[in-house]
Formats: sequence, C-alpha cells, structure tokens
Amino acid sequence: MPTPLDALHTTFGYHEFRGRQAEVIARVMAGQNTLAVMPTGAGKSLTYQIPALCRPGTGLVISPLIALMHDQVRSAEAAGIRAAALTSADDNRDETIRRLRDGDLDLLYVAPERANMEGFRRLLDRTELALIAIDEAHCVSEWGHDFRPDYRLLRSLLDEHREVPRLALTATADRHTRADILTQLDIPEEGLILAGFDRPNIRYAVSPRDGLAKQLAGFIAETPGPGIIYAQSRVETEKLASALASAGRPTRAYHAGLDLSVRQANARAFVRSEDMVMVATVAFGMGIDKPDVRFVAHAGIPKSIEGYYQETGRAGRDGDPAVAQLFWGAQDFARARQRIELEVDESRRSSERQRLNALAGFVEASGCRRAILLRHFGESPPERCGNCDNCLTPPTAIDATEVARKLLSAAFRTEMRFGITHLTDVLAGKDSDKVISFGHNNLSVFGIANEEELKLIKPVARALLARDALRADDYGGLSFGPAARPILKGEEAVSVVLPPRRERRRRDGGADGPNDPMFEALRALRRDLAKTQGVPPYVIFHDATLREMAAVKPGNLRALGEINGVGARKLEAYGAAFLEVLRGV
Repeated sequence: MPTPLDALHTTFGYHEFRGRQAEVIARVMAGQNTLAVMPTGAGKSLTYQIPALCRPGTGLVISPLIALMHDQVRSAEAAGIRAAALTSADDNRDETIRRLRDGDLDLLYVAPERANMEGFRRLLDRTELALIAIDEAHCVSEWGHDFRPDYRLLRSLLDEHREVPRLALTATADRHTRADILTQLDIPEEGLILAGFDRPNIRYAVSPRDGLAKQLAGFIAETPGPGIIYAQSRVETEKLASALASAGRPTRAYHAGLDLSVRQANARAFVRSEDMVMVATVAFGMGIDKPDVRFVAHAGIPKSIEGYYQETGRAGRDGDPAVAQLFWGAQDFARARQRIELEVDESRRSSERQRLNALAGFVEASGCRRAILLRHFGESPPERCGNCDNCLTPPTAIDATEVARKLLSAAFRTEMRFGITHLTDVLAGKDSDKVISFGHNNLSVFGIANEEELKLIKPVARALLARDALRADDYGGLSFGPAARPILKGEEAVSVVLPPRRERRRRDGGADGPNDPMFEALRALRRDLAKTQGVPPYVIFHDATLREMAAVKPGNLRALGEINGVGARKLEAYGAAFLEVLRGV
C-alpha cells in the first residue's frame, strides 16, 4: 500500500498536506476514531480519500445528498480513484454491489438512510472496510442547526464494525454540538481535531435591504465568476432570477417546487458554468460540490449564524478570493422569531432563539464581522481581520438610545397597533388625516423627535426588531418584545451603524492577472476538454493549478507533473494538450 504522502503526490498532485490534514490522516491510519472540524475548503475529503487508498479495504463514506455524492465520485474518478455511489438515483446498483464484493472499490458513497438498511448492513458484513467516514457530522446532533434523525441511527452500524476507524467530519459545529457528536458517535475527547473555522479568503459584507433587485444587480456586476444568491422563498427565487436575467449574466432559479428534471438541468448547468448566477432556496445547498463559486449572496437572513457560516462557506472552496454578501431587513427577524414559536419543537426553541440573537448581533455589528463569527465558534481571533466590510471601510456607530426610547414610547402610546410610517408621523408632529382621526396629535409623544432624530427612526426600528425589542404582526403593527423593557428603563443602550458611502468598483474575482493571455488560453483549453468529456471545468484542473502553470511555464511532462494539482492520472490524460498551449502562447 502507498504511504499517505505518496498518495497525496501521485494521485492528487500535491507535495505537502495543509493545516491539520496530516494529523487527521495519521489517526485514521492508526485505526483511531476521530472527529475533524475543518472549514470548508480545507481539504476534508482528502482526510478519508487518502486512508482509503492506503489501508486495505473500501472506504465507506456516509454523505447526506445524492447530488453531492455524484459530484464527489466524479472528482475522485478523475484523479484515478475507484469510486462509486449506491443511491436510488443510480441505475448501476448491481454493478456497484459486485465491485464492492470483489474489493474493486476504493470508496463507496451512501446516504444515511441506506446505511441504516438491514440489507446493506448485511452486505457490509462480507466487506473489508478501510474506514467509515461520516460527512456533515453535525447532522447527528440535536444541538446542531441541521439535525437529521437518520444520522442518529448510525451508531449501531459503527458499533457493528468497532475494528474499523470512524472519521466524523464537519465544518459547522459549536462547542455543544462538538461534544454531542463525540458522545453520539463514541469518539474519545482526545479524538477531536479542531482545525479552526476561519476562511480568510472570504470577504464578509452586510447591508440593509433597500431596493433588493437593484442592490443585487449592482453586486453581481462588480463580482465576476459563478455565484449563488439565496432567496427567502420559492416565489422570491423566481422573481429575482427573472429580474437579474437582464444584468448580462446567465441566471437560473432553483427550488424544491420546480420539476425534478428542471432542478437537475439547472444544477448541472451551474456546476459546469464559469459565470452563472443561481438564485436558489437553501434546497440548493450541500449538494453542490463546486470549488470555484466566487460569491454567495443572501437576499435575507439565514436561520442561524451556523447556517450563515455553512452557506457562505460554499464560496471560495478553491482558496481564491470570494465574497459573502448579506442583505437584510427588520422583517426578516420578525418572521424568523415567528417561525421559531410556531414550527420549532419546544425543546429546541431556546437554542434556536440564541442562534437568531447571535445572528442579530452579527448583522448589527460595527466591528469586525469575522471576529464575531470566530468567537461564536469558540475561537479568539484578532480584533480586526482586514477582509470584511467593517474592517475595510469602518462605519460610523451612533448612540441612538434616546431615539429608541422615543420610538418605543410612541408604540406604547398608540396601543401597539401601528407600523413605522405612522409612528414616524406621530413623532414628527405631522398632522396627517390618520394621526388626527385616531387623536394621536394629542399624545405626549406627538412631535417630540427633532429632524436629526427622525433620520434615525428607520435604522433604529431595524435594530429594535432585530434584537427583539419590537415585534411586527402580520399587518405591520409594532408591539414590545422582551428586550424593550431594559431599553425603556435606561438599563441598556442602543447604537445604530451608519454604513459608509459605497463606491462602485469591479473586483477581479481573485484570479491573478485575469487578462494574462497564457492563463486565459489554458482556461479555454480546459473549457473545451470539459465540454467534450461532459464534466465541469474544475474536475480537470482548478484555476490555481492553471495559474501556476502560466507562471512556471513547464516545458515537459516531468516539470508539468510538479505543478500542484497535477496528479499522475491527470498528467497522463491532459498533460500533452496543456504542454502544447504552454509552448504556443
């Protein structure tokens, strides 16, 4: 069997491990059970692919979504790994089972539902297993933001194969969730390898929603490359996709209400595109294994700060610069709190409220966004990262406690039945027909806000709704939330962030020298090869590999094989074609 370092170089074309990959792989090679918490893009898949190549038997990978499994199988096969998926969507199941029985598979991907089937478990009883990898392991924990009961049932499978090392993998797990994963999967505390949560190549930015379609059109015009926009509903997904289609970029929609054939076609087109924008619900999530996504934009808040971290983590998995842009409105938090009370089991409501409050603190922050994210996951980051909107262009934070108290008082005096427009009219002392008809011109709060304070009413209302000091009903009426009392009593201050004036600019999408003729020629060849073979361009080579080729300009196959990302299989398949371009440009 090859050594892990040999497999890394020969199969994947890399010369050294990154971060804590080597430590994780060493534990698996030694037969030890491990939980690896590694940020997306840190190379989690290598931590089970390499032991599967270097240990006797087949590596069993339990993964949550069929589309994700198929993408991973395709990438593994391109590197020369014998891989297959056993799912309801595969018509070669008999052949896959035969290959498994014959020991002709390095990796087998299955969903947790299949892993829990009695027939499949009996099949494994007659199979030599190199390891069992549980991807997206946070799904096993009721503390986690994406709990799936089928993951909870995997413990009995693991216990049936105690001699096989188990490797749990996740990019998203806070302290409680990590502890629960260790317990549920019977992994010792010393088996936890925490590689950190930082994604330094992602630039985080947050903006209040104000003409969303126009904001998004401007954003994608400035941000080249493929990207995902997460919308709040199926209807909004299609509306935004239609509105953005005129922006000059190929744009498609994806949500669970579309026909399966349409969803599959749109997903395939996105995965193979180098500039498409996909407007989607979170149904378009973990199932996309596309490393060159240059941006993820949220048209509203996600369900939690963990969900935000996971969804934004789908950008820049290739390590190149990427952007995570969030547009939010106060009504997002009102709807989210209502969802928690109506749809979430009572035993989970407290933790869901905490997660939502953490997200509110993130969007309202005047300090470093990355530091807030990393502290949420238990890290101690520097105060400034230099790669988020607040670090790059510091905003102005204003003490708006007095304005908040006046707004809350106006809501109280008007019997908590009216929306922000009416309350603003009352505070401004405006003699509108509605104000007079309700007698609100006679209230003590009538006309108590000056011109400067009135300018702050909208951002203050947004801040109060986000922190649950105000709540909006279905008709827009504002009433007190639990956080109102300490503000009114002067026990808690309220500050609002005034974002700096934005200058429109175009990013280069992270490619060094995007107009470099050599780099563009290599991309054109990759595009043609991908089209011929019916695979996404990144399956052939990542942009980083092409950039290194363009910079080094290797003159023969041996030198080309030293480029990071050029393994033996790809060198044999594509080396001559790329050398021809390198010599000719």
